[in-house]
Amino acid sequence: MTAVELVGTALLPAEVVAVARGGAPVRLGAPGRDLMDASAAAVQRALHAPEAAYGVSTGFGSLANVVIPAHRRGELQRALLRSHAAGIGRPVEREVVRAMMLLRARTLSMGLSGARAVVAERMIALLNLGVTPVVPEHGSLGASGDLAPLAHCALALLGEGELDLPDGTRAAAGAALAQCGVAPLTLIAKEGLACINGTDGVLGMLVLAAHDLARLLRIADVTAAMSVEALLGTDRAFDAELVALRPQPGQQLSARNLRAMLAASEIVASHRTGDDRVQDAYSLRCAPQVTGAARDVLAHAETVANAELASAIDNPMVLPDGRIESCGNFHGAPLAFACDALAIAVSEVGAIAERRTDRLLDASRSAGLPPFLAPDAGVNSGVMLAQYTQAAMVAENRRLAAPASVGSLPTSAMQEDHVSMGWSAARKLRTVVANLARILAVELVCAARAIGDRPRPISSRKVAVR
Repeated sequence: MTAVELVGTALLPAEVVAVARGGAPVRLGAPGRDLMDASAAAVQRALHAPEAAYGVSTGFGSLANVVIPAHRRGELQRALLRSHAAGIGRPVEREVVRAMMLLRARTLSMGLSGARAVVAERMIALLNLGVTPVVPEHGSLGASGDLAPLAHCALALLGEGELDLPDGTRAAAGAALAQCGVAPLTLIAKEGLACINGTDGVLGMLVLAAHDLARLLRIADVTAAMSVEALLGTDRAFDAELVALRPQPGQQLSARNLRAMLAASEIVASHRTGDDRVQDAYSLRCAPQVTGAARDVLAHAETVANAELASAIDNPMVLPDGRIESCGNFHGAPLAFACDALAIAVSEVGAIAERRTDRLLDASRSAGLPPFLAPDAGVNSGVMLAQYTQAAMVAENRRLAAPASVGSLPTSAMQEDHVSMGWSAARKLRTVVANLARILAVELVCAARAIGDRPRPISSRKVAVR
């Protein structure tokens, strides 16, 4: 498997997925190592400067005005991780934690955080060994970054907290590191803060969700085409000339997919003329408008994610000329907005799929199909309850479509008085995407069963769906 090399530049979404899910190896390239060491040297020089530098010679948050004596600045970094590893709840999924560690190491490799190369190398060592810090689900507000989740990750490097091992067992971090032959890390000035002041958890979840959603939107076009066919719908509404009158890019692509899949359908051809129905219901006729709109929202979210994958996310930043400056790049608003918008779009793709399924099962609207697609309706309820299950997931997605990013709560004695809630937005997006996969699976089963009840043969022509 091709190794992912961190050299201080952007990562590709596919590289994040390969490491998070596929176990692709990671290494710190020489350019990244050089950048980190130069940045760490700048921090060491700042320790002796008369001006206070946030997080280097001061406390954190509303304690930023408290100057820390030189001999306690290493202790400051350890204490930061211990105090901030305050998450609670069930453990976050392994793929999310792996994405977080990779993305934090990537930012560190840019040489703008003041951490030594050894810090990124220890994160990479855990990734390559398949050893994963145990990170509780709740605790991040998405600004200043994903502090609590990243603190749990970083604390494991010090030999504290818990680690999940490749064999599925869980162990105390100190014992697990010794078992793997990894020495616990000793932090120096700025390194604890550099490990946690990022949006890596939100970004990792957005990248993984976008990867899954790209596939699911193709499947949504497939299930819509199958339902159109099964319900004796028409493909005329997807005509290229008609769709071109509204040049929304996602709509164009979805309509193209529907035309390609239905072009050779003998069922559609069988009622192309002589059908007294003027037009199909919205759930059929408007499928490319809804799924296409979701494609456009996904395209925007991917643009946001790609920008973040090239960004330096930390505070303060150690600039190339040695200045250490505070900033707000850790605020997760861009990612939070993207996650919330995606949750709304995904919810509607599932909702329109459920409406098509309901139509397939209703004998009064299904153009001759048996009630609930039952071979012996009455004695047999067919797939009636499949739609119930689908409706339950649609209802859950509607609840989860409510935006998290509008729910800012002030923290740190009003120093951090507006937070992004990006972590919450990303967590619910994962659930919404998983529910969409199940919703589409129900439509797929029902539409296939309905097509099988039609007398015309099914075309076996292969079509590429984009």
